[in-house]
Amino acid sequence: MSGRGPMLSPSPVALAFPHIQWDPLGSLRLTAQETALLRMAETNPIEYTLADSRDATMYARVLLKLLAEAAAAGAGFGKVSTIVKACDEETALAALDEDPLGVVSHYAITKLHKIITTLMGGSGVTVGTVFYAKDGHLIDQWKALLRILNKGGRGDAFAQSGSALCLSLILVTACPSMNSGSKEDNSKTRSASYASAVEPLEALTAWIVSQLKSATGSNIGIVVPAMTALMAATETRHLFSASGGIKYLARQLRASSKKAPVVEGTQAAGNATVQQLYELTFCLWCMTYELNGSPQIRVDFAKDGAAVDALCIMVSTAPREKVVRVTLSALVNLATCTSDEAPEPAGMTKVDGGVFLTDMLACKLLKAINFLEARQFTDPDIIDDIKALHKLLADNYKEMTRWEVYKNEVESGHLQWGSTHTEAFFKENARMIEGKDSDFKLLKVLIALLSSKDDEIAAIACHDIGEFVRFYPNGRAIAKRLGAKELVMPLIEHENVDLQRHALQCVSKMMVANWEYVK
Repeated sequence: MSGRGPMLSPSPVALAFPHIQWDPLGSLRLTAQETALLRMAETNPIEYTLADSRDATMYARVLLKLLAEAAAAGAGFGKVSTIVKACDEETALAALDEDPLGVVSHYAITKLHKIITTLMGGSGVTVGTVFYAKDGHLIDQWKALLRILNKGGRGDAFAQSGSALCLSLILVTACPSMNSGSKEDNSKTRSASYASAVEPLEALTAWIVSQLKSATGSNIGIVVPAMTALMAATETRHLFSASGGIKYLARQLRASSKKAPVVEGTQAAGNATVQQLYELTFCLWCMTYELNGSPQIRVDFAKDGAAVDALCIMVSTAPREKVVRVTLSALVNLATCTSDEAPEPAGMTKVDGGVFLTDMLACKLLKAINFLEARQFTDPDIIDDIKALHKLLADNYKEMTRWEVYKNEVESGHLQWGSTHTEAFFKENARMIEGKDSDFKLLKVLIALLSSKDDEIAAIACHDIGEFVRFYPNGRAIAKRLGAKELVMPLIEHENVDLQRHALQCVSKMMVANWEYVK
């Protein structure tokens, strides 16, 4: 990521760009003036073209017109959309011959991103003056970018990723939190800019969240740059949360981080690269800066423990120091957030740092922090965050009973062998599993965890259910009534030997009254 926003990966057919001939491409409906402007922009440095507000605006609108006309003529489904890796000049030229409109789309997006990032780093002519009219309203041509996104999964991956990134950078510029230092005499214009950007922002955010919800494998990279750009403004962070983004971002990070690669540029589980893991974590970290000011965002972070679980996994498996840095910082923000600045409305569950610390303990973060303390880090911020988290976790752990530790561990679904999964613990605490309302909620969670794809979690669930059966009066009948036996039986033939053993013992405890005699 650069100081001018997220980077756009090069188009796989970039080597064909200098060979585009505009005159034969009649379907683009270019005027002579527009063709001349495109040629002039190719021969002059980009800074020269953008130095004049009128020229910059015309150039941007021509590029958006290229996208709109190419998309209307069917670009996005031809040869170019099937090329995912950078190709040599010969292959790029062949793609230009076969699918010229596909190459034109890549060209327009590449140049558009160059315009935006150049304007972000300069002065005078700005993104606002080029992409927003004098009255402050967003120019209508932006819709060409959204149309490319709405082509769905069949579309061109580069075109979708680049269009989403360009649109996000254009829209974020209008957010009030990004213009807090501007002069007051432009307040009406700025207000109009944001008002015109809200609906496109909502549409873009909905697309990003839908991609997070369904993305698997390498296509997660399509959405990451645009999502990272949206994290720059307070307004867009709140839109992201309101669209359910925190939950799906956390789930995507958790899925990608469980088998993270150790070498930069290599693939992780689900084909996420180290850089993508960093960017996903970076986005979650950015969202933690809204915790104190938003009760709803605190609640969204607390839902199903996915965010804390994902971050705790990253602490244990993070492949690079930069990933460790943002992960620890996000955890510190969660652990220290308060409801003082923005208390929860009546009826909303109270969520603060204590809630997140309990989740962190359930995910065995204290053990991971102890391990990190033995590592050598060059970043002093990492060392400070490790110390802060260790103290917060240790102090919170002392205040929790062993039962509270176990309860939170089960509710998080992050089971690990330890002192709470022993005969002595269940002798003392089996009756607690009944719950305050006699609903056996915790037992139901354990039964659900029998279906976990993680063999160790399923094995621990077998063990704990078996121990409940042993030490709770009529525990066998209750476990059977809730469906435990039907789920445990198939595990007896599981390929994992350890899971086999615990499943067999669990079934035996449910079937045999005098387990001690059998043992």
